[in-house]
Amino acid sequence: MRGRNAERDRIEQLLVDARKGKSGALLVHGEAGIGKTALLDHAAGRADGARVLRVEGIESEMELAFGGLHQLFLPVLDLVDGLPQPQAAALRAVFGLTADGVRDRFTVGLAVLTTLSEAAAGGPLLCLVDDAQWLDQPSVDMLTFAARRLRAEGVVMLFAVRDGAPGAAVTGLPRLHVEGLERAAAAELLPGLPPYVADRLIEEARGNPLALIELSAALTPAQRAGRLGPLALPEEGAGLPSRIQDGFLEQIRRLPEAAQAVLLVAAADDSGDLAVVLRAARPLGAAVEDLEPAERAGFVRVSGTVVRFRHPLVRYAAYQGAPLARRIAAHRALARTLGDAGQAHRRAWHLAAASTGPDERVAEELERVAEWAGSRQAMASASAAYERAAQLTADPGPRARRLVRAAQRAADAGQDERCGALADQVPLPLEDPGVAADFARARAVVELGFRRPETAARILLAGADLTGTDRPDTVASLLTDAVHAAFSAGDATLIEEIASRAPELPVLAVPARLFGGDVPGALDALRALVQDSRDPNMGVMDRLMTGIHCQLIGDHAAAREAAAGAVAHCREQGIGGWLPTTLHLLAQTELALGRHDEASAHAAEGLRLAEYHDLAHRAAHLRAALAMTAAVRGEEEQGRALAAEALAYTRPRGVGRGTTDALWALGVLELGLGRADAALEPLESALRPLERAPRPPKSAPRHSGSVPEPASRPLDSAPREAAGPPLCLPLLADLVEAAGRAGRPERATEPARLLGEWATALGQPVLSALARRCQALTGPDRTAEEHFTAALALHENGSDYDRARTALLYGEWLRRLRRQIDARHQLRAALEAFERLGAHPWAGRARAELGAAGGETGLTDREDGPISLLSPQEREVVRLAAAGASNREIAARLFLSPRTVGHHLYRAFPKLGVGSRTELAALLAPVHDS
Repeated sequence: MRGRNAERDRIEQLLVDARKGKSGALLVHGEAGIGKTALLDHAAGRADGARVLRVEGIESEMELAFGGLHQLFLPVLDLVDGLPQPQAAALRAVFGLTADGVRDRFTVGLAVLTTLSEAAAGGPLLCLVDDAQWLDQPSVDMLTFAARRLRAEGVVMLFAVRDGAPGAAVTGLPRLHVEGLERAAAAELLPGLPPYVADRLIEEARGNPLALIELSAALTPAQRAGRLGPLALPEEGAGLPSRIQDGFLEQIRRLPEAAQAVLLVAAADDSGDLAVVLRAARPLGAAVEDLEPAERAGFVRVSGTVVRFRHPLVRYAAYQGAPLARRIAAHRALARTLGDAGQAHRRAWHLAAASTGPDERVAEELERVAEWAGSRQAMASASAAYERAAQLTADPGPRARRLVRAAQRAADAGQDERCGALADQVPLPLEDPGVAADFARARAVVELGFRRPETAARILLAGADLTGTDRPDTVASLLTDAVHAAFSAGDATLIEEIASRAPELPVLAVPARLFGGDVPGALDALRALVQDSRDPNMGVMDRLMTGIHCQLIGDHAAAREAAAGAVAHCREQGIGGWLPTTLHLLAQTELALGRHDEASAHAAEGLRLAEYHDLAHRAAHLRAALAMTAAVRGEEEQGRALAAEALAYTRPRGVGRGTTDALWALGVLELGLGRADAALEPLESALRPLERAPRPPKSAPRHSGSVPEPASRPLDSAPREAAGPPLCLPLLADLVEAAGRAGRPERATEPARLLGEWATALGQPVLSALARRCQALTGPDRTAEEHFTAALALHENGSDYDRARTALLYGEWLRRLRRQIDARHQLRAALEAFERLGAHPWAGRARAELGAAGGETGLTDREDGPISLLSPQEREVVRLAAAGASNREIAARLFLSPRTVGHHLYRAFPKLGVGSRTELAALLAPVHDS
């Protein structure tokens, strides 16, 4: 019942009403195979406790009067004896149980109504009448007579009728039109098919479930792998093994030869243009009058200038049932007609369909079609045209070039799996350096999409080395793609190795200098690149890498601008294959800016697209991003599930960036929930996939124990460990906080130092703010306030979420020093921000701290409850204990010793009248959840 929510809801409401004693009827109608019987089956499955009566119309029995009614009532025939005598006699007569006649049908109708009412005496009754158009008309008349008069009997009557079919008419009932499935629901009926093939079948079947199932079953292995032209017709011998298909075929064969000819041309044509069909049919001995038998049989509908098949399976029967020679003749006739009409792209496809072997002339026409489609960003169509052109090419050189281009366009369309299948067909070795470069890119697409990004990067790097001398124009794009793959791998050493091959290229200059130790040079190069990215002619990869570089150095506003431009570029140019990747970057920038709802929306859209296009690699990255938004909101179950699914893909394939992001999300989840010990392990593990031996920087900066303002950063050096930390700078702040709260200050020292050095070198306020926060947490108390206030000032134009977290930590520090009034100011600001952002666990932390500082938390209004007996400190201790926190976790969260926590609990238990944590949780649950 995919995609049938509205239809199911309407039917299920009838069943709900029937259980309350209310009757209802519904006429479910639609074309053949649209899912009417499935809806009736669903109703039967949902009729819990109800009696079900069912009948199916059979075309061969349409003339058997009251045969359908008799079949429906067979299970309740014993009720006839209890009917009023005239009604009982009428039913016995119409069922052939007696030789008596029936004086009026009205009595039969009353007997049907009474029988249905009696059958529902012990509970609801469901009557299902399937294929009612093939039921005998007298039975239909009596059943609809009763259906229109049912009110309070608890009876539901559902009739299913095929639109346009000759037979009985069902009138006077509420109607439910069952239409074709939406694209997403239709795609679920085509498991295992590449998205491109599924799209073609969905388009041809117009959402008809039966047609989708039958047409997919008819595909050959080659077609299932994605080798379809735009006609998407089954190859000879594929067969449609279905009763309905065989029936269509048999009926078509009863038509006159000329009618079959014009029907074949219409089936081979994909436009429905009546003039084109008639002109092409003329050489085959058919004319307009030969359409009449097909119209009378209901196979086609002709209106104005359009000829349409009544059902997709009719079209396929008309085409498949014709001999090969006639199909070829039809395609040639259409090609001649379309050539005269100036429709070169459709002409080329018909010439290809008429070809039985290599034909360079037709291949050249198809290549022009591919170029035309590509210029209009119809990448899937371009790929199909290149592939068919390759199939018609005998010379290995041009054949290889066309296959490689088909693979490239498949990748642009998001068909990574098909891209790989096309690349596997390329004949080797490749003599043309340009083709070899394109081939490397196609292979890397598959490697990045399904296997190891590091391997993809090295394939591209090798391709650049191989073609650099002969085709220097290909080097830039190969190396840019390679750097992108290396970023996905999280391999800083590989990033530097690739970028250093062409540091003069703007998009490679940033990583070449940044990972090579020249931070000022990297920032200068990035400024120029950001300026270039505002050029509407910049390609999607350069836009994407610009955003990644900006994100890397902490300029999140510029990163968001570049990411939004990349997303818009993909949408405008129809580059669907890159849209999930650009949406992922946009989501990451929104996360960095504290815009979690926007980040979630972009990531969710990207994940839907990635799953639809089978982009498993990108889907894993997007799940990690969604895990982070879930972590911030405290959606523990969802966050863990998303992170686990991402890690299941990224870990075995060396997708270091995705692994880090998923582990980071788990760490933030634990940290927000107040479980610092549990947060420390995933946060430290998140750094490991990015750890690589760094290239020694030119020099290291001197540090005085504080983070200078951005203007005073060193201009000629990079921090120590230059290769690793730039990939994960914001994560270091969370690691410092987790280590400090878990009582492991020695594990916070090094992350704080690295963050401080990089913040100094890069000069971005957001990183400087985080570094100042970390120095406040790891340094002596005498300098902490200076760092906290400086961090809040640096946060001023940045992320509200990051600012609230700094305010929370500052307020906790102030409360520990018993500066309650100052603490309440910071904690209240943090609480308000977290609540506004929907960061529920962080709001809980701020609320607990604010209450402990004597501030109003908004949860102490129930003064008549047991919680009012406690002091503010006791209240927060017992709340955390009721939530399952250990004494040590409570102590870390409230800056108390575990002994003090135990003392508060010892005093609180008698006040509350409880003797255990279990009883405490039960007692405080209503207050805690309020």
